[in-house]
Amino acid sequence: MVDVLTLILFVAGLGLLLAGAELLVRGAARLAAAAGVSPLVIGLTVVAFGTSSPELAVSIQSALAGQADIAFGNVVGSNIFNILVIIGLSALITPLVVAQQLVRLDVPVMIGVTVVAALFAQNLNISRLEGILLFAGLVIYTVFLFVQGRRETNAAVQQEYEQEFGERPRGLAQIALNLVLVAVGLGMLIIGARWLVDGAVAIARAIGVSELVIGLTIVSAGTSLPEVATSLVAAIKGERDIAVGNAVGSNIFNLLSVLALTGIVSPSGIAVAPAALNFDVWVMLAVAIACLPVFFTGSEISRWEGAMFVGYYIAYLAYLILAATQHDALPAFSNVMLLFVIPLTVITLAITVFREFRARRRRAVAQL
Repeated sequence: MVDVLTLILFVAGLGLLLAGAELLVRGAARLAAAAGVSPLVIGLTVVAFGTSSPELAVSIQSALAGQADIAFGNVVGSNIFNILVIIGLSALITPLVVAQQLVRLDVPVMIGVTVVAALFAQNLNISRLEGILLFAGLVIYTVFLFVQGRRETNAAVQQEYEQEFGERPRGLAQIALNLVLVAVGLGMLIIGARWLVDGAVAIARAIGVSELVIGLTIVSAGTSLPEVATSLVAAIKGERDIAVGNAVGSNIFNLLSVLALTGIVSPSGIAVAPAALNFDVWVMLAVAIACLPVFFTGSEISRWEGAMFVGYYIAYLAYLILAATQHDALPAFSNVMLLFVIPLTVITLAITVFREFRARRRRAVAQL
């Protein structure tokens, strides 16, 4: 049984992580604004880093403490959660608009870095060199975003930033205040990560499941709460493109920053459990690839597609639980998913993409 103190430690650690991420994002965004960085670039870089900071803090703390399964499982689980749950729930609230940049650039980038991470994991270790290579990809991606963002002069973007973070700070007192926010936020992240990891390990041992399963489920869902809040609020407000872009951007940053930096600071790299390599890594890759046909069709994610995403996450959790407990229903469940549910989904998506392609060809011919 899990004792009360362990649960308090876990919940308090999660609370510190979320509050620390909020303070870090606000302080860093205002400091960047004071330095003359555009609101769009701040959103694409500082805010993206900030919402991924809980994953970063937990993964680094886990790797340094020798809990590699939590470190790796947190990244993989977060990427699966971001797509299937965050986009799925947001689409259930309102059908989501998919910007063409996502289809042409960001989703292919997400698929590409997921493939690279999966290849790096094949030897059951993410080494320091591989972490450096992933982080180099982040530098290139961030520079591209900065170059692209400098072209943004839309007054609406400026107004949206000021509504979210307030006016640009002026004067030494305001700058000092935001430096304090950043420092306090970092401190809360460090303490919160330590408490959450300790609590997660204790919970895993108490209920008899592996640290990998805890990392893939409870820890990854908890550290993804900033992305959940951002995307659901955006969907409710009608900012439907932000809801999608936030989840995709977070997945890119999770692999290029969280996994990379964790591999760099860990003395012997990140050990990858065979169970994660044989199943969860491929689920992460399949989810990333599945985004392309879903996002391509009509440039909109419908409610039924959102429901399909959420349903697949429930099925993924069910598989993890059945496998962890070695339940008798596991073989039957696996056969149903492999022989019926997944092929039916692939066929449905293929037909949808084919119809969309034919409709676009007809429109192109009609315009000639």
